[in-house]
Amino acid sequence: MLVNSPLPHLTLADILERTIELSQAAAVILKSYYRGSSEDLQVLDKAEGPVTVADKAVDRHILAGIQAMCGDSCGYLTEETYQTGDLELSQEWVWIIDPLDGTRDFIDKTGEYAIHIALTYQHRPVLAVVAIPESDLLYAAIEGGGTWQITTDGVRKAVRVKQGKQITDLVVVASRNHRSEQLVQLLAKLPCQQQRKVGSIGCKIASIVEHHADLYVSLSGKSAPKDWDLAAPELILTEAGGKFTHQDGSLPKYNQGDVSQWGCLIASTGEWHQQILDACE
Repeated sequence: MLVNSPLPHLTLADILERTIELSQAAAVILKSYYRGSSEDLQVLDKAEGPVTVADKAVDRHILAGIQAMCGDSCGYLTEETYQTGDLELSQEWVWIIDPLDGTRDFIDKTGEYAIHIALTYQHRPVLAVVAIPESDLLYAAIEGGGTWQITTDGVRKAVRVKQGKQITDLVVVASRNHRSEQLVQLLAKLPCQQQRKVGSIGCKIASIVEHHADLYVSLSGKSAPKDWDLAAPELILTEAGGKFTHQDGSLPKYNQGDVSQWGCLIASTGEWHQQILDACE
């Protein structure tokens, strides 16, 4: 269901265009840090993973741009500004931002890092951008409007997931750095055993949209993916024809106080989604 915009003078399409511009500028900032020295990153190891000056610089850039556009009409939830114990934001419209998804891959120079920006309405994403700087690609979507791939020189094309495979031939995209024994055991239960290792969740979902993989499974343990890890990639995938749900088939909800998305989540091309859910019980 399409919804109105949080701003009377801008449509969601207008807001998306401005968000794309912000994301493209943010990608340039990240690439400049990526090509610098490791010492320049000033890596700080935190309980939930490392953070760098690049995370913070891009967070400031994106947040300043979106707040200048939306002001107090929206709430803002970002990885770099969230404090443990924060309550659910009261606004119906909330921006959920990850300025650098895949910080470990950024530090390790795998190239598999991304920028996630999502606008949610009543706890569900309605607008999203996932930028992958090292691929010079950006993915953008509005609820009901499909998913578009955009190159740095402005070429746009609609993208859709690829279906038509047998379930045993599906390729699972798996994490490089977050592979608990529980997840390894769960993946071993699946009817498909081909795996492709990719870093950022944004990059994982892009690999499904670009037909390099068909399935992604997340399983929480001591920690779990956060709202900013999933909100933008979810809409990019579903508007491209895929599915993204909890193991019980329910849709993720965002900005509910606890930003951790506990349990098992499955993202797929949609064709064998129920069978994968059943296999993950």
